[in-house]
Amino acid sequence: MGPVTPAADAPVLDVSGLAYAYPDGHQALFGVDLTVRRGERVALLGPNGAGKTTLVLHLNGILTAGAGTVRVGGLPVGKDTMAEIRRRVGIVFQDPDDQLFMPTVREDVAFGPANAGLRGAELEACVTRALERVGMAAHADRPPHHLSFGQRRRVAVATVLAMDPQILVLDEPSANLDPAARRELADILLSLDLTVLMVTHDLPYALELCPRSVILSDGVLAADGPTGELLADAELLGRHRLELPFGFDPSAARR
Repeated sequence: MGPVTPAADAPVLDVSGLAYAYPDGHQALFGVDLTVRRGERVALLGPNGAGKTTLVLHLNGILTAGAGTVRVGGLPVGKDTMAEIRRRVGIVFQDPDDQLFMPTVREDVAFGPANAGLRGAELEACVTRALERVGMAAHADRPPHHLSFGQRRRVAVATVLAMDPQILVLDEPSANLDPAARRELADILLSLDLTVLMVTHDLPYALELCPRSVILSDGVLAADGPTGELLADAELLGRHRLELPFGFDPSAARR
């Protein structure tokens, strides 16, 4: 499973001129350019219908571009590279039940690495390591449906970490979590030495976890900069239908 590692200064994600129209003719992306360096944590912000999901689904080839290119660690997304791209880009979907389908937590986390050829002690070590990273090793033999929603989301993250991805993509990671589970997940995500792209409407969570944010609006990249600066720009947020919680002051909340 050893990937080819690009040069340290090469972007781990390079999206260039990405445009996409759905079969019904709806144009979702209009020439998006986005570069993410290794180890960056970037929030992808924008109103519903902005094209965020369409962009994310191009990152591991679930959708393929009508125009433009996507490269992960220098490798172009395409039919011939799909298996390696899907190992490099791990997507954690909003509903963990979309990713957890085996009888036990251990089997869910083992599913991807086993399909990639890991066996025996090497597979067991991989599963244990992934579960330890999300604080769920003690629950390895439990059925996923017996866990809380927050625990299931952490196991969903472990299923992706087990594949040793270069990029962790999270779709609304704080959605439907109680405050304690939200905090636990934040601590886990901050502890990971990974490139993270986080799609979220939760602007305080973006500020806490991601030093950089980009705003996607009407299929184009409307802003890209330090999260605190973007969230302090009330006119920018209003123009793109983004709202901070009442009374939240981004300048006072930075870690």
